[in-house]
Amino acid sequence: MAAKRTILLGITGSIAAYKSADTASKLKKLGHEVFCVMTKDATHFITPLTLQTLSQHPVTVDLFEEGEGDWRPSHLQLADSADLLVVSPATANVIAKLANGIADDALSTIALALRPEAKVLVAPAMNGKMWLHPATQSNVKILRSRGVEFIGPEKGLLACGYEGIGRLWDVDKIVEKIQKMLS
Repeated sequence: MAAKRTILLGITGSIAAYKSADTASKLKKLGHEVFCVMTKDATHFITPLTLQTLSQHPVTVDLFEEGEGDWRPSHLQLADSADLLVVSPATANVIAKLANGIADDALSTIALALRPEAKVLVAPAMNGKMWLHPATQSNVKILRSRGVEFIGPEKGLLACGYEGIGRLWDVDKIVEKIQKMLS
């Protein structure tokens, strides 16, 4: 097993967001510190309370939710402490933000403020047409050129009813990839 590390789990507004509870739980059981960062859209699919309970840490949704006595913004504290940022599930929107340096929410701001030695893993989950769109593929290429690793998506029946590529990769395999990246 890899040493105890600090993992930021970014959750975006995909129907697959519910699977982030399983990811957080498995990473915590492996002994890692897990801090969840959700987009506001993700809160429509899973609650911060669920992830807070599983991670045993407050969940960041808003950049301007600061605790009492904090002298440094929490998003910078998280960015400075992270060994790995995992965005799972990652929507086309968040992939575009990461590729273009847009920092307009907690997740994208933390991603932009990461220490250079922190690693990033993106696990896409979206409609197949969105995944295959030239804009998304261009953004993926940009991120890969910067050292961002991807896992998935896989083919199968999508929540929208289509059959094709776009499903979130299997959670156990995502956790396995995280362990490899941290070892």
